[in-house]
Amino acid sequence: MQLFVNLPVRDLDRSKKFFTDLGFTLFGMAEGMASVVINQETQVMLLAEPVFASYVTKEIADAGKSTEAILVVGMENPAQVDDLVDKALAAGATPAGVKQEDGVRYQRGFADLDGHHWEALCLAQPNS
Repeated sequence: MQLFVNLPVRDLDRSKKFFTDLGFTLFGMAEGMASVVINQETQVMLLAEPVFASYVTKEIADAGKSTEAILVVGMENPAQVDDLVDKALAAGATPAGVKQEDGVRYQRGFADLDGHHWEALCLAQPNS
C-alpha cells in the first residue's frame, strides 16, 4: 500500500525548488503538479491551487492561517532532524510547532513556503 498526500501550493516552481533544496527527489506527474518522494511508499503531491481546486468541492484552506494537518517525517537520528529543519529554514521556511526533546523523541518543525506544518521526528530505540 502507498500513501499520497496532496497539498495545494500557490507557486509550484517555488515549492519544487524549496523541496529540492531540502534534498528530496521530485518528479512531475502532469501539468500543475509534482511529486515529492518521501520514500518508496510515500509521496507528497504538490498541486498548483487551480489543479487542487479541481479535485475538491470545499474551499481550499489557507495553511498560513489555519492548520489542516501536521506532516511528520520520521528520521533515524537527531542529527538528521536538525539537518532537515535547518535546510528548510535556510530555504525560506519558518519555525513551527514546539521542539520536543524528552529522551523518547526528538522533534522539530517548520512551516513550508505555503504555510503547511511539517515536523521531523526521531524516536529513541528501546533498549534490548
